[in-house]
Amino acid sequence: MNRQLSQTEIDAVFENMQDHRKEAPAAKFDFRRPDRIPKSQVRAIHLLHDTFVRNLVSSLSAYLRSYLTVNLVSVEQLSYAEFLDGLPSPTCMVSLGLSPYDGNGVLEINPSLVFPILEMLMGGSGKSSAGIQRDITEIEQKLLDGLFRITLHDLREAWKGVTDVDFTIESLETEPQLLHILAPNEAVVAVGVEIRIGESVGMMNIAMPSIVIKMMRQKFDQQWSVRKTHASVGEQARVLRLLRDANLTLEARLEGPTLTVRDLLELSEGHLLTFDFPVERPVELLVNDEHKFTGQVVNTGRKRGCLIEKIRPLQGRINGDGDGGGAPGGPG
Repeated sequence: MNRQLSQTEIDAVFENMQDHRKEAPAAKFDFRRPDRIPKSQVRAIHLLHDTFVRNLVSSLSAYLRSYLTVNLVSVEQLSYAEFLDGLPSPTCMVSLGLSPYDGNGVLEINPSLVFPILEMLMGGSGKSSAGIQRDITEIEQKLLDGLFRITLHDLREAWKGVTDVDFTIESLETEPQLLHILAPNEAVVAVGVEIRIGESVGMMNIAMPSIVIKMMRQKFDQQWSVRKTHASVGEQARVLRLLRDANLTLEARLEGPTLTVRDLLELSEGHLLTFDFPVERPVELLVNDEHKFTGQVVNTGRKRGCLIEKIRPLQGRINGDGDGGGAPGGPG
């Protein structure tokens, strides 16, 4: 017991401690930790679900024939176990297929929303079902098919901005801890959406495996690179097609002299106003009060017209070159 350590033994102890310190970080490092998705991709997912929320509020309002509000509360990364721990029990949650990608997601709707929605689908107001906490029956599951169909449709449309994902229902569960579609420590991206229907408020939660979203990283990069440079030919054609039926105001102005309000008020019968506008002076055509064309007044049968001679770049609203009012020209 009184034996003293030699210097060699002491050095060996310290070397052994240093070796353990070097190995400790590697032993504790978790390659499946939730923060492996870049923040830029998380922001893109946030913007994507902003679109989903805007579409969902319109779809659900029409489906339930009631005013409601839908707000995107959070987009965060956490483990699947942490996601399940934050859900009420019992609840209404479904396993989502993510074709063509391997893996499953989760869609959960709080009971504080499910039962008021069920009552509204049956013709009620939804107020008397706000505090019910129980498992949903098989008949109630069938009634919720329409709700899930609308929700997944809007989710597909929102994700089309990045990639085509066919969200489908594979199974339904009422106890969060019994839905074993992912490992407890597997990272997921959790999206929290708050829905308010009258006095009823609840959450809709969506979880997608981080590994699946990481596989889409190239899709996200392509989306943002297109947005930063220019729209594709197909996108340009789509926007042009939407704009073709838009209404614009076209004016041909013969700009003449101005006069003060005092002079205008003093006008009476017998006064003569001259609007000097030389024939050779071009006529300015304005589209929604913006200079767009320059041309000449011409005859087209019994009507006046304007022959376009030059297309001008937009330079802001016309203020006149010292001339304000004037007699209007014929239709261009």
